[in-house]
Amino acid sequence: MKMNRIIPPRYAVLLAVILSAIPGAGVAEAVELDRRQKAIVSTIGATITRAGKDYFEGKYESSGNEIRKALEQVERAVDLGSPELYDAIAVHIDKISRAHAMLELEGVTLPPFRRPKRPTGTPSMSASGTPDSGSPAPPFFDTSGNLVSFTKDVAPILTAKCGRCHVNERRGGFSASSYAALMKGPPEGVVVFAGDVIGSRLIETIETGDMPRDGAKVSADELGTLKKWITQGAKFDGDDPNRMLAAGTAPAPAMDTKPPVITQATGNETVSFSFDIAPLLVENCGGCHLDAMQVRGGLRMDSFVQLMRGGDSGAIITPGRGEASLLVKKLRGTATDGERMPAGGRPPLKDDAIALISKWIDEGATLDASESQPIKVISKLAWASRASSAEMSAKRAELADRNFKLANASAPLTEHQTDHFRVVGSGSQETLKVVGLAAEKHLKIAKSVARPQSSKAAEDYFRGRATIFVLPRRYDYSEFAKMAEQRSVPGDWSAHWKFDGIDAYVATVASETEDEEAIESRLLAPIVSLAVATRGGDVPRWFAEGLGSATAMQQNAKSRSEKEKLQTLAVEAASSVKDAKAFLSNKLTPEQADSFGTALAMSMLQRNRRKGLDATLRLLDNGKSFDDAFVGGFGVPPTVYIDQLLQFVR
Repeated sequence: MKMNRIIPPRYAVLLAVILSAIPGAGVAEAVELDRRQKAIVSTIGATITRAGKDYFEGKYESSGNEIRKALEQVERAVDLGSPELYDAIAVHIDKISRAHAMLELEGVTLPPFRRPKRPTGTPSMSASGTPDSGSPAPPFFDTSGNLVSFTKDVAPILTAKCGRCHVNERRGGFSASSYAALMKGPPEGVVVFAGDVIGSRLIETIETGDMPRDGAKVSADELGTLKKWITQGAKFDGDDPNRMLAAGTAPAPAMDTKPPVITQATGNETVSFSFDIAPLLVENCGGCHLDAMQVRGGLRMDSFVQLMRGGDSGAIITPGRGEASLLVKKLRGTATDGERMPAGGRPPLKDDAIALISKWIDEGATLDASESQPIKVISKLAWASRASSAEMSAKRAELADRNFKLANASAPLTEHQTDHFRVVGSGSQETLKVVGLAAEKHLKIAKSVARPQSSKAAEDYFRGRATIFVLPRRYDYSEFAKMAEQRSVPGDWSAHWKFDGIDAYVATVASETEDEEAIESRLLAPIVSLAVATRGGDVPRWFAEGLGSATAMQQNAKSRSEKEKLQTLAVEAASSVKDAKAFLSNKLTPEQADSFGTALAMSMLQRNRRKGLDATLRLLDNGKSFDDAFVGGFGVPPTVYIDQLLQFVR
């Protein structure tokens, strides 16, 4: 089925106007940029996108800070002396010029803007991100003084300051256990860009105080060393980039890259992985192999693919041969080497539990869930599918109270209940009521994308009441994310949502001194996103987050000019995405991913695509998987939709 045009006519006109201002736009690039240059272009684009979003939301000072950062990034890029790189960022320079003028009209003080001259062809960078051999290093790479050594200077800092969470463990999905792991970054994107201190999130989190935690502060001299190492190209001077920093001897074990065979369940099995096996693994293997910062024996069980791949000893599951599988032997204590599992003083599994696992393997070790979902989520969704709304409310209340105490150990808990939400926090009852009323109001305003109200009890809307955490200060909000979610939230966030199959909540900043309208505005996007995410067990974050952000931005856009600003932001967001595969496989920074997800949602909310979105949401309500629902609504898979959108925009 051929997909209709995604962009409406007035969007196409706006795009043509934007492109007409770009020298050479629409002409194939004569020289292909290398990997580092592409990263620089992407980083500048992401900074400008954040500035545009802040400007539209009236956060002029914040927007100005982003433009200052973009000016520094452009200056560094131009210093590289590459005409090709200059041409690639010319569109960004144009945007900075316009943003500079608009912000000054709003009273924001910015450094003078002077359009940099196009370089004439001095040395550029190689694909590895270092100056071409035989040429003097451009100013972008600071080679003044001695080169900073990764093994002698940087590794000791990482081990001393980040060792507990990211060298010996893998907290937040980020490992710095080796040079290779550090440069790869966490699932959400790279944290070290060679040559670019400003764009490197590692430096940003240190300077903002988000990292490291537990009192292990990075000194000014140590921070200077890290910055200089990155400025000099973030080079590696050891013999093996996979060598473990803490151990200093053994390289990280190579993982078999060949994907294991995954067999989907037929429905004729007597043992279900989701309902029977996943809960056993979550309960008994956590900490060592599942949800572990440092896995034992190279065996990770966070996903079904990892479980089937096995560990250092090879595959632990042989489909069709339960008792012969290493997993069963380890659980029974009959393996020829190693200790019985689970280890660490935990009691062994009961015989009937082991027999259940063996039976599941005998029946083919099949999967009755999405292989992209973590096993922990699979287990939660299985429990949730059988739980009543009342049971879900009780479970969420238990989780909410625990999370609140983690972040606010000494603060008394105040709560307020509405039809759909349990609002908790350390503030006054009046503030909780304001938040609760705003959240209920948003469910009605956003009924076009949120689940429609039904004749069932209100508690059934989220399959149990959702939680809203009300934090009185930005500091409290940041601490909640650190303690309850083990992550840092961006500095410009003041509200976000989470749904993991069972727990469903929104965390927001709200105090007695704030205007009620500001609190309402802050809550709209996460409330809508949560309502979309809970429509199905496998709704991807980009879809729910995008629809929430796009709906909130459109609701706040009253005039035609404001709506055109949204479309401009959508075009800018698309410029940072290579293709659907890069987007869906988390190859973008979180900011880029969220911006592009919002751009996708804007296209789906347009009049000529709206029927497809409505059909997708209805199919989700009817129990279809997200991929099947998307194809049913739009006639093509998400990858095709995204690639066609990118092709049209470009």
